Amino acid sequence: MGLGLFHRHRGATPYLLLAPGMLWLAAFFLVPLGFLAYQSLESGSIIAGFGYAFTWAWSNYSSAVRGYTGEFERSFEYAGLATVIALVVSYPVAYWIAFRGGRWKNLLLLFIVAPFFVTYLIRTLAWQTILSDHGLVVRLLTDIHLISPGGRVLATGTAVVAGITYNFLPFMALPLYVSLEQIDQTLIEAAEDLYASKWRAFLRVTFPLSLPGVVAGTLLTFIPAAGDFINAQLLGSPTSHMIGNVIQSKFLGLQDYPAAAAMSFILMAIILALVLVYARVVGTEKLTG
Repeated sequence: MGLGLFHRHRGATPYLLLAPGMLWLAAFFLVPLGFLAYQSLESGSIIAGFGYAFTWAWSNYSSAVRGYTGEFERSFEYAGLATVIALVVSYPVAYWIAFRGGRWKNLLLLFIVAPFFVTYLIRTLAWQTILSDHGLVVRLLTDIHLISPGGRVLATGTAVVAGITYNFLPFMALPLYVSLEQIDQTLIEAAEDLYASKWRAFLRVTFPLSLPGVVAGTLLTFIPAAGDFINAQLLGSPTSHMIGNVIQSKFLGLQDYPAAAAMSFILMAIILALVLVYARVVGTEKLTG
């Protein structure tokens, strides 16, 4: 009888297994997201002592777009640059580890994830020292005439992009390595046997087969980078602040919760739209490959 009951309810097993995760998402994602949406349509002022009231204040969204267009654009510009640089830097490293690492693969991968053993804030503060006006980097760039004497790197957009790239580099390198490591090397050998040069075999075989890792890495890097505010706060200046800095200031400093919530939703909507366009361009089969 017990076995028959199991067979009758076997179709419900996947849903029972999903239930804990779905409850977790509902409690700690959907509910806070709904509260944030509610806040984004409030109006009033906590400073004047009146508090906030729900008034369907859609003007919070239009005001956020009009007032902080530069910060929105800068966020996606910095995130895009950091993603491209991380891809250019990570691909050769992941390629070498996957195909040439041999018995040292695990150690080399450890070197990639080693920065994660130090907190995000400490890693970013370390870049303040590295890029300081009297540091080695500035002296080297001055010696090779890439910056003029007395010039600086810290408190610029370049420093912010460098910090974002460094902090999110493992998110790009690890998916690339996994994708490259799974490639059947006999396919590359077959291409070379058919008189393809190493470069042509890479373009026609290796790179297309590694596209799932490229897609995953770019998404894992770009999405959190667009909402980052630590790097812009510590390595940049007010002229290089991103929308994350504005949201952080509105929430924790000015306590303008409706404006901050509206900006958060606009940021999420733009990121979602960009991801959907990106998925459409590269093909959804590559996202799930």
